[in-house]
Amino acid sequence: MRVLKYAVSAMLMSAVVLSASASPTDPKNGVEYRTLPTPQQADAKKVEVIEFFDYACPHCYALDPSLQAWIKKQGGNIIFKRVHISRTGTDLPQQKMFYTLESMGLMNDAMNTKIFTEMHVNRNRMNRDEMVFDFIAKQGVDRQKFIDVYRGMGVQGHVRRASSLMDTYGVDSWPMFAIDGKYVTSPAMSDEATKAATTEAQLHAQGFQVMDVLVAKAKAEKK
Repeated sequence: MRVLKYAVSAMLMSAVVLSASASPTDPKNGVEYRTLPTPQQADAKKVEVIEFFDYACPHCYALDPSLQAWIKKQGGNIIFKRVHISRTGTDLPQQKMFYTLESMGLMNDAMNTKIFTEMHVNRNRMNRDEMVFDFIAKQGVDRQKFIDVYRGMGVQGHVRRASSLMDTYGVDSWPMFAIDGKYVTSPAMSDEATKAATTEAQLHAQGFQVMDVLVAKAKAEKK
């Protein structure tokens, strides 16, 4: 009984120490973020931030307004990129829509918001090609030009690259962020140690605190 008592006490003490040392403003490698074993090529001057996301994901939708505000707050510190995730063996019209719009120079914050709204507010899943084409035409985009790019080799190449990047960065959930080809984090990871967040908004705030630290760290490492 005494041995068990000491063991439980030790476990409680360990938990207290972990909670005390873990913080989104002082993130620990392997807890609130992880470091890639092999750094990837990133922008030479600015800190590169990649979001791995899915238009069908409700958590990505909920995060997006705060993410856009965070990007603006960073100003010239970062170069921001999005990678729409792939699913093995599954054709994702939403993913091809994203890369088609990017290829045509039509992807921007306003279009991004319209797509999220269409899917999560208007409940149009856009999980078939024709549904995507109808939505795009309503945005004033030339339907046939869009279809030609959508079905072209360039978009297929983007889809393959997305799958490759997911493997490289070990992306198995989303939204997830890669910082300057070195670090990977997510809102969920930011709360891994303390489990202190009680709302999704708190989780997002913690995630951005971790990202602030990692952006500053990556920027300092460029000097």
